[in-house]
Amino acid sequence: MWNKIHSVETIQIVIEKDLLQATDRAARQRRLNRSALVREALRAHLRRLATEDRERRDRAGYTDAADEEFAVWDRVAAWPDE
Repeated sequence: MWNKIHSVETIQIVIEKDLLQATDRAARQRRLNRSALVREALRAHLRRLATEDRERRDRAGYTDAADEEFAVWDRVAAWPDE
C-alpha cells in the first residue's frame, strides 16, 4: 500500500460544470471519491482503446492473409480472355 500511495501524481484538468456534477453524483452512488472514479474511468477507457487496437490489427492481419490465400483462386476462377 505504501508504494501505491507514493506512486500517484496530482494533476489538474478542466471539465465542463455539468460533467463535474455528473462525476460527483456517480462517485457518490458508487461510494468512491472523485479521484477514484476518474482513475477507474480512465483505466476502463484505456483498456477499451487497447482492445480496439488489437481488434483493428487482427482484422488487418486476417484481411491481408485472406487476400494472399485467395489470390490464387482469383486467377483460376477468372473468365478466360476471348
